[in-house]
Amino acid sequence: MKTFEDVIVEWHGHVALVEICRPPLNFFDVTLIEHLAETFETLDQKDHCRAIVLAAKGKAFCAGADFSSGGGDLFKPESDNNAVTLYRAAARLFRCRKPVVGAIHGAAIGGGLGLSLVPDFRVICPETRFAANFVQLGIHPGFGISLVLPRLIGQQQAQLMLLTGRRIKGEEALASGLGDKLVASDRVRDEAIALATEIARCAPLAVESTRATLRQGLAEELPARLEHEFAEQAWLAETADHREGLAAVKERRPGQFSRS
Repeated sequence: MKTFEDVIVEWHGHVALVEICRPPLNFFDVTLIEHLAETFETLDQKDHCRAIVLAAKGKAFCAGADFSSGGGDLFKPESDNNAVTLYRAAARLFRCRKPVVGAIHGAAIGGGLGLSLVPDFRVICPETRFAANFVQLGIHPGFGISLVLPRLIGQQQAQLMLLTGRRIKGEEALASGLGDKLVASDRVRDEAIALATEIARCAPLAVESTRATLRQGLAEELPARLEHEFAEQAWLAETADHREGLAAVKERRPGQFSRS
């Protein structure tokens, strides 16, 4: 099995713990998502693997793209490392046949929220934070969030998150269905492995068949939605409001937007 410096795999019986290793904030880029996709695809072909836990080292689960060091290239169609390439890798994650449990121990922000939606279940803690802060950056949501989030928590709750950019804490995430189990921060990983192990004890063909029925249409719909999200991001990235949003977040102040 191919190994990467930023993605490691640790076995717990029939459960593969896949860990993102870019602490403390685990910012993603095209390379990281491609490494995750290749890892998931390899595990998908292993009969020994019956479930996956997606976790991360550091303070945050994933703080999304790092706009302070070139993350803005994600929205430039002419860039070799734009979000089109990244979203193709994201679509590969959603095509994984094995059940996935997320160990979301800290912040999952922006595209990091999108990554946290890849798992079927999320074990969280009071310190967990979910946020789709795209509108605060003057940009359209990406990573398939506009499709996956409403399926998970309902249209109204998803609208509330996507149109305000607000942060959702652990207790509220549990109540909304964004989180499935709330535990102490030092128990998140162990509880995620325990849930994945419970799934892995069941008949694997039946588990995969049932999961495919429950997720029917998601992986098939995702490419068209990702294409739409990127098209919206590309033109919005050229606006003054997007530049103001980036400046406001960097300076930790409310944005002063001008509809331009």
